[in-house]
Amino acid sequence: MNFTINGHARTLELPADATLEQLVTALELKGDRIAVEHNGDIIQRTQWHTTSVAEDDRFEIVHFVGGGSCADGESRTSCAKT
Repeated sequence: MNFTINGHARTLELPADATLEQLVTALELKGDRIAVEHNGDIIQRTQWHTTSVAEDDRFEIVHFVGGGSCADGESRTSCAKT
């Protein structure tokens, strides 16, 4: 199946009745660390297993990244060394 993912054309081997959950698995992504927009709609994680995907669908997938700063304002890298 052909998709556009984050603006790039991708082809994945998925069954004709594939779900968003299967797409995420095929992309080898950790589902608890991403948000998915499917054809302009943000899909809640609880709906991934019932959301059908089809040829030429468009996806925007955002990864969540942890981080922050130390209490004194130093970067995490700097404060981890102390």
